[in-house]
Amino acid sequence: MTLVLRLEGVRYAYPGSRSVALDGIDLELEAGRVLGIVGPNDAGKSTLCLVASGLAPRFVGGRLEGSVRLGDRETRDLESYEAAQRCGLLFQNPETQLSGTAPTVFEEVAIGARNLGLAVAEVLRRVDWALGTLRIADLAARDPARLSGGQAQLVALASVLALEPALLALDEPTNELDPEGTRLVGDALARLSRERGTAILVAEHKTGLLRGLADEVVLLDEGHVVIAGPGSKVLGDPALPAHGVAPPPAVERRLPVAAG
Repeated sequence: MTLVLRLEGVRYAYPGSRSVALDGIDLELEAGRVLGIVGPNDAGKSTLCLVASGLAPRFVGGRLEGSVRLGDRETRDLESYEAAQRCGLLFQNPETQLSGTAPTVFEEVAIGARNLGLAVAEVLRRVDWALGTLRIADLAARDPARLSGGQAQLVALASVLALEPALLALDEPTNELDPEGTRLVGDALARLSRERGTAILVAEHKTGLLRGLADEVVLLDEGHVVIAGPGSKVLGDPALPAHGVAPPPAVERRLPVAAG
């Protein structure tokens, strides 16, 4: 399998911070595989997505040590457009993602693909495909400023899908979604990995979603990898609650109840 992402000995600190947000991170992700990231608040999940995409430290600033490779290139050596073609990043807050300038959802989703300098026909194909994949084609003519939180999150995700990168780095992609929307996104991501060979790095607090989606799962806490391995093994680990992570419902029902 093709190696899409590799982090070796990664340490990262935000600008002005004396402490590191990530410390000694080693991980690999191959094409067609899904790697889930879980952990409590401030564990480093969002930071890991920023570092993997190349946005940190290029745009965020801060100090990065170790190696971060997208395909065969170090992220520090990639131009911005090259990094965007290799890794599509979805922020946790869709308002951060949406441009605020596009008059319609269709044009919003087209912005990234247009910035890649693609032919018009190819941009249109990608936008139609992204909207259809997430089943939001009916929103194409809507004003992005008049979307619900869940709709805005799906539109933001569609914008990333339209880039058709080899890697998706998704920070809480179902945060604003109800159970049906969560299932829709999970199904779409599973199809992308299976049918298109897209590698997916997904930070997600809904462990029930990861249980049916992630091939492997990493538990982060205070910037360190605490547990890593096959998704079923990590999500079934009885240590999860001690690290502020709720296990999937099916697993939680089997965990022993602590004596009080």
